[in-house]
Amino acid sequence: MTAPQTCTPLNPEVEALMKQLRLPHARAIAADVLATARSQRWDPADALTALLTEELAGRARSMLASRRKSANFPTGKTFDVWDETASSIPVPTQHALQTLEWVQRRENLVVCGPAGTGKTFFLEALGQKVIEAGMPVAWFSLEQLGTLVRAHRADDTLGKAIAKIVRAELVVIDDVGLLPVGADAAEGLYRVVEAAYERKSVAVSSNLHPSGFDELMPKTLATATVDRLLHHAHLCQTSGDSVRLAQALAGKGVTALN
Repeated sequence: MTAPQTCTPLNPEVEALMKQLRLPHARAIAADVLATARSQRWDPADALTALLTEELAGRARSMLASRRKSANFPTGKTFDVWDETASSIPVPTQHALQTLEWVQRRENLVVCGPAGTGKTFFLEALGQKVIEAGMPVAWFSLEQLGTLVRAHRADDTLGKAIAKIVRAELVVIDDVGLLPVGADAAEGLYRVVEAAYERKSVAVSSNLHPSGFDELMPKTLATATVDRLLHHAHLCQTSGDSVRLAQALAGKGVTALN
């Protein structure tokens, strides 16, 4: 659709009605659409269809942007820049996880292995697909969970805070085991896994296999956490050298200076 060079401003009464009806995306193109409809003698239904189609598309774009912002992803990486052949996760497994059937079945995912083997990247790209499928995602580091526990324990609102987190269809907890785990972070991990158990999906990246979580937190708490986390979980183990280090040594970590 090509709009004329000049078009009559939108009728103030129509614009006011569109504001009241909260049709911002249709309102933004309404003057151009109506001018084109007049010049090309559209059927009125065609003009209405064009306006409503743009409103639906605009709302979808806004909701996608809102879900991405709420997810709090660390970088915004997607599968568009993911090299599946460079990952030690079998390609058929990668493809199966990208169908998101495990999220729909409220199953969990644990990706564990050495640093730099693509764990965070893979989970973030999966999270982006979950959002694109219309489902909310919540992303936390273990340290952030510890901060949340401390902040809400003082006024006895921790239960409400955890309940808010697991409204998301997928909760991602990144880099478990990378740093020492304090009591608050350990409690936060357990509370999220327990609250989501058989209700929502949890994805965890860790440089430790879950069987080693008792190295990070009290054994009783680790056992209860891992028991719930792995009961309905897919476990992927990465291996090999750090991709980041390999790129750096090959001179691919930066853009060459002029």
